[in-house]
Amino acid sequence: MALEITQFLLAAQSADAKVRTEAEANLSQFREQNLPGFFLLLAVELSNDGKPTESRRLAGIVLKNSLDAKETVRKQQLVQQWQVIDSSCKSQIKSLLLSCLGSSVREASHTAAQVIAKIASIEVPQKQWPELIGSLLVNMTQQGRPASVKQATLETLGYVCEEISHQDLVQDEVNSVLTAVVQGMNVEEKSLEVRLAATRALYNALDFAQTNFDNEMERNYIMKVICEAATAKEGQLRQAAFECLVSIASTYYELLEPYMQTLFQLTAKAVKEDEEAVALQAIEFWSSICDEEIELQDYEVPDSGDSTVQHSHFIEKALEVLVPMLLETLLKQDEEQDQDDEIWNLAMAGGTCLGLVARTVGDAVVPLVMPFVEANIMKPDWRSREAAIYAFGSILEGPSIEKLSPMVHVGLKHLLDAMKDTNEHIRDTTAWTLSRIFELLHSPSSGFSVISPANLQQIVEVLLESIKDVPHVAEKVCGAIYFLSQGYEDAGPSSSLLTPFITQIIGSLIATADRTDNTGSKLRTTAYEALNEVVRCSNLSETSQIINHLCPVIMEKLAQTFELQILSSEDREKQGDLQASLCGVLQVIIQKLSHTDETKSIILQVADQIMMLFLKVFACRSSTVHEEAMLAIGALAYATGSDFLKYMPEFYKYLEMGLQNFEEYQVCSISVGVVGDICRALDDKILPYCDGIMTLLLKDLSSSELNRSVKPPIFSCFGDIALAIGEHFEKYLQYALPMMQSAAEVCAQLDNSDDEMLDYGNQLRRSIFEAYSGILQGFKSTKANLMLPHAPHLLHFIEVVAKDRPRDETVTKAAVAVLGDLADALGSSAKTIFKDPAFFAQLLGECLQSDDEQLKETATWTQGMIGRAFSVCG
Repeated sequence: MALEITQFLLAAQSADAKVRTEAEANLSQFREQNLPGFFLLLAVELSNDGKPTESRRLAGIVLKNSLDAKETVRKQQLVQQWQVIDSSCKSQIKSLLLSCLGSSVREASHTAAQVIAKIASIEVPQKQWPELIGSLLVNMTQQGRPASVKQATLETLGYVCEEISHQDLVQDEVNSVLTAVVQGMNVEEKSLEVRLAATRALYNALDFAQTNFDNEMERNYIMKVICEAATAKEGQLRQAAFECLVSIASTYYELLEPYMQTLFQLTAKAVKEDEEAVALQAIEFWSSICDEEIELQDYEVPDSGDSTVQHSHFIEKALEVLVPMLLETLLKQDEEQDQDDEIWNLAMAGGTCLGLVARTVGDAVVPLVMPFVEANIMKPDWRSREAAIYAFGSILEGPSIEKLSPMVHVGLKHLLDAMKDTNEHIRDTTAWTLSRIFELLHSPSSGFSVISPANLQQIVEVLLESIKDVPHVAEKVCGAIYFLSQGYEDAGPSSSLLTPFITQIIGSLIATADRTDNTGSKLRTTAYEALNEVVRCSNLSETSQIINHLCPVIMEKLAQTFELQILSSEDREKQGDLQASLCGVLQVIIQKLSHTDETKSIILQVADQIMMLFLKVFACRSSTVHEEAMLAIGALAYATGSDFLKYMPEFYKYLEMGLQNFEEYQVCSISVGVVGDICRALDDKILPYCDGIMTLLLKDLSSSELNRSVKPPIFSCFGDIALAIGEHFEKYLQYALPMMQSAAEVCAQLDNSDDEMLDYGNQLRRSIFEAYSGILQGFKSTKANLMLPHAPHLLHFIEVVAKDRPRDETVTKAAVAVLGDLADALGSSAKTIFKDPAFFAQLLGECLQSDDEQLKETATWTQGMIGRAFSVCG
C-alpha cells in the first residue's frame, strides 16, 4: 500500500481531471477503510526523503487538513477522530513527524512543522504530549545540529505557540522556549534562515512571555535582541523584528518607557530610509501605541479595585518629531497604483497613523499639521497638493469643533474647487475628505454644521457633477452624499434645507448605480447605500411624494433582475448582489412611508406586488439576498399589520428554510427577528404557524452547529410569540423554560474578561429577561399562576445579574422591567415570592438615581407594581 499511496498522491495532482478524480476516490476509500493506517502512511510518506517532493507535500497537507477545519463542528469531528486512534499508532505518527524536521527537503520539514502544531493544538491542552517541547528543544541545544533542523524546529515552536494558549505550558517550558528562540535570533547565529524563523517564532510566543517581560533583566535582553534584529542587514529579518515590536506595543505597553527613545530612533530610521515592507511595520508600531492610548483614555475612570495600566502619554511626548515624520510619508504616493481601498502603501499607512495621533492628542495635532497643509496645498506638484488634502482629512477626528471649525470653514471652498482638479488622485482624496467633514462636522441636530443655507447649493452641485467621475472617485462621492444626508436626521426644520435637492440627488444615485463602467468597484452598492440614507433621513412630510415615485422604479428594477441571463457563478453572484441592494432600498422605503398612517397607505396599495417580488427573490436561493429580503419582509409585516396573514401560506416555507439555515447563520438570525415582526403584526392570528416555528426555534437552541450569536434573538423571539398568542403559549412552556433556565446558568460561567464574551453574555441575559417578560405579559389575564413555580428561578437570576459589575445598562433595564412584569402578572400571589425585598429595593434605588430617563421610568413603574402587589396582599 505504501507504494500505491505515493502513486495516488501524485495522480491526485494530475492535469488530467479523470486521473485526478480516480486518485481522490482511491485516497478517500482508503481513509474510510482504515483511518489510523491512512494517517500512518501519510506520515511515512511525508518523512521519507526517498519519495518525490510533490507526493510528500500533498501527504502533509492531507494530514494537516484531517486534523483541523475552520467550521467548529467539522473541527470537533476531526479532533474526536484523532483522539480515538490507538496511542501507539499516534506515537509512531508523531515520531515520524519530528524526524521529518531533519529532512533536507525544505518543503517537507515546513509541512511537518505545521502538522506537529495541529496535533499539539489537540494534545497539549489535554496534557497528552508532555515530551513535545523537550523533543523540539533538543534540536536547538545539541551540538552540531544543522541550520536547516534549527530553522524547522523554530518554525514548529512558532506554529505551536500560535495554536495553543499560554495557559497550556508551564513556566519552565515557556522559559526554555523563549531561551531557544532568543538564542536563535542572536547576532552570533550565522544562518539568516534560523534568525528569521526564530524572530517569527518569538512573534507567536510573545503572549506566553508575561512572566519574562515582568522580569527587568530578561525583558532587557529580549528587547536588545529584537532591536538588533531590527537593524540587521537583511530586510526580511528587519520586517519580522518590527512585527514583534508592533505586537509588544499592544501586549506590553506599560513596560515600554525605558526603550522608547531607542524605539523612536529605530522606527524613524526605518520610515525614512528602509524598504516599504519594513517602513510599514515601523509606522504600525506607532499606530499600535495610539490604539493603546485611545483605549486608556476611553477608560480613564478605573473600576474600583481594578489595577489599570499606567497611561504613559508616549504620543504626546513624541508629537513634535512624530508628526513631521508621518507628514513626510504622505508625499510618497505611488503614481501608478490603482485607486483600490485594498492597496496599502507608505502614504496610506502614514495618513492612518496621523488620524490615530489626532484622536490620541486632540487639539495639539492641529498646529503641527496646518503649516504643512498651507505650504503644500497650492504647489504645482500633484503629490504635494494631494498630501496636503490627505493630512487635512486625516486630523478631522479628535480635535474639538472649536479648533477645527475656522480651518474647515476656510478649507471647504478650496476642497469643492479641488473636486475639479485635473489629477485623479487629488479628486479621490478630496471626495474622501469631504465625506469625513460631513460625517464629523455636520450635525444640525446638535447645533453645529459646516453646511449652511449659503453653501449647500454649491456643495450639492459639486457632488452631483463629481459623481459622474471615474468609478473610484464616484464611490467616495456617494460616501459624501451618505453623510451629508445623515446629518439631517432628526434635524427638525433644518432637514427642509435638503428637500429641494432630493429629486436630483436620487436621480443621480440611481444613474450611478446603473453605470456599466463599475467593474471591480463597489460603486453600485455604495450608490444604493447612499440612496437608502437619503430616503431614510429626508423630511417625510415634504418628500413622501418623491419617495412614492421612487418605489415603482425600484420595484421595476428588481423585477428586471429575474430576466438577467445567468451563464456563470459570477453572473449569479452579480444578480444576487443587485437583488440584495434593491431589497435594501425597498425596505427603507417601506419603513419610511410606514411612519405615518397617511403615508402608510402608499405601501398598502403596492404591498401585494412587493411581496410577490420578495417571494421570487427567495426562489433564487442566494444567502446575501435572503438576508436583505427577510429584513424587507419584516418591514412589510409592520406596515401591513394583520393583512400580512394572506402572505403567510406562501412565505412560510421560506421562513422555515431561514430558521434551518445553520451554515449562513446571519440568515437564520434575521429570520428569527422576522418571526418577531410577524408576531407583532398578526398577534394571535400567527397561532396556526406556531407549532412549526417553536419546533424549529427549540431545535436551533439545541444545536451545537448553530453559531451562538443566534441564540439570544431566539429567546427574545419566545417573548414575542408568547405576547402574540397569550395563554396558548402554555403548551410550549415545558420546552422553553428549561432552555431559558439553563441559558441563565451559562451566563454565570462566561469569561467576562474577554470583551466578545462579555458582549455575548449581555445579549444573552437581556434576551432571557425579554422572553420572561413576554410570557408573563401573555399569561397575565388568565394563566399567570403557571409562572409561580418558575418565579424563584427568575428572581435568583435577577439577583445574580444585579450583583454584576460592571453591568450593561440595557441588561439592567430588561431586569427591572421583568421584575415589574412578575409583580404585575402575579398580583396577590407575589407576596409569597418577594420574600427578600432588600436586593430589589437596592437595584431599584440605584436605577432611580440614573441619568437614563427611560431606566428611571421603568424603575418607577416596577416600584409601583411591587407596591400594588403588596397592598393587594395586605
